[in-house]
Amino acid sequence: MSEYILETENLIKDFPGVRALNKVNLKIKKGEIHALCGENGAGKSTMMSIISGVYPKGSYEGKVFYKGKETNYHSVKDSEKEGLAIIHQELALSPYLSIYENMFLGHMKTTMGVIPWDHYILESKKYLDQVGLHENPATIVSKMGVGKQQLVEIARALSKKVELLILDEPTASLNDDESAKLLDLMLEFKRQGITSVMISHKLNEVMKVSDSVTIIRDGQSISAYSVKEDNLTEAVIIKDMVGRDLTHRFPERKSNPGETVMEVKNWTVYHPEYHSIKVVDNASFYLRKGEILGFCGPMGAGRTELMMSIYGKSYGSRSTGALYLKGQAASLKNAKAALNAGMTYVSEDRKGLGLILIQGIKTNISVSSLQKLSRMGIVVAQEEIEKAEKYRKDLRIKTPSINQLTRNLSGGNQQKVVLSRSLLVDPEIFIVDEPTRGIDIGAKAEIYGILNELVQKGKSVIMVTSELPEALGMADRIYVMNEGRIKGELSREEATQEKIMRIALLG
Repeated sequence: MSEYILETENLIKDFPGVRALNKVNLKIKKGEIHALCGENGAGKSTMMSIISGVYPKGSYEGKVFYKGKETNYHSVKDSEKEGLAIIHQELALSPYLSIYENMFLGHMKTTMGVIPWDHYILESKKYLDQVGLHENPATIVSKMGVGKQQLVEIARALSKKVELLILDEPTASLNDDESAKLLDLMLEFKRQGITSVMISHKLNEVMKVSDSVTIIRDGQSISAYSVKEDNLTEAVIIKDMVGRDLTHRFPERKSNPGETVMEVKNWTVYHPEYHSIKVVDNASFYLRKGEILGFCGPMGAGRTELMMSIYGKSYGSRSTGALYLKGQAASLKNAKAALNAGMTYVSEDRKGLGLILIQGIKTNISVSSLQKLSRMGIVVAQEEIEKAEKYRKDLRIKTPSINQLTRNLSGGNQQKVVLSRSLLVDPEIFIVDEPTRGIDIGAKAEIYGILNELVQKGKSVIMVTSELPEALGMADRIYVMNEGRIKGELSREEATQEKIMRIALLG
């Protein structure tokens, strides 16, 4: 019997106008943790969707072998029956159902047409204990953080007697502690004989837990390594991913901040549903011209809520405090007012809040600048096309056409579309929330370059990030938040990961 639990042979997958996979080969041994690395748009998620039955047999060329037999999956249910489960980057839970209902949704068995709820509550506890989630199974999923929701997804996979678990960017939305726990859980699964495939751009995590690595570039399998036997390094992975050496992950920039362009004083934000709960408590900070200002802290620290509330009161039931733009008191009642005041906000949730997924790239880039592109109330179509083409070229958005639907783009290219929209608006203050979440190292370097160009032109950037190396590599100053409060401030020279964590936890 083969030592490989999964093999692919010359996989080819075409979408309108683009070949996503071109004769891709992959071999995964039983009981190992196998990492799949590549730039955004390289074809990683497409390949996993073929393997798991998201794309049915007949919609692609080539062969997939699972446990020694060629697969013939026509849906995800077919692969799940054979012990293969995939957890996508965007979690597929029903937010209004409980933990145990989500876990067994779609594969509950009835007795005389009646669902034995008590049985499934007890069953759910067994799998929740296995993933280390000690919540009441009746808890509504939307009431939990992203990290705990991820564990519910994994527990659901375990309830289906999973033998091969595919995790697509499993730690992209998690903080450092949650990521560490998830990686430990993968190692525990390995001890139990479960095979895991991890798609990830976080190379430190790949090196920490993986036994082997396959690298895909431009829809082709480039290389495969054993981490220990080949003495694999991050530098080798990066070179194979992007086709070149990336010696400077954070582009060098001379920092020369000018006068204060924005100041926030005693800013307090109240929860949108529970109006007495403070989500942000008495926050004060300032932003200078030509500066990248970092905001760090654990998940739930209040960073996103602070930025959204400043940007036209986009979050919270109410907020108190003072906002000054270039020394003048400002009252931004909505997002349009913030935009008119020279401010733009790039959300961490690019699919939910940043993009119109059913519209094309051109529309998504121009939607916030229609007034600028209009003459006598009518959008000048040629000018709209020229601007979209300019940003497609400048930001190297991988797409056959600016009319391509944004939902068909990879995460990194979607992020570039969101940034293009803000660049076209040309505001003075850019607020970017997790600008490189879930995107590859090559695309990250390009986005860092864009942010550096902005501040060199005298624009100001607020960057909210959960990745401490990113904050240390890009920010001129860093504010550290936790529990809704700004706990401290660090200059570029004095900031270290240890100091940021110490301030976040101890103040």
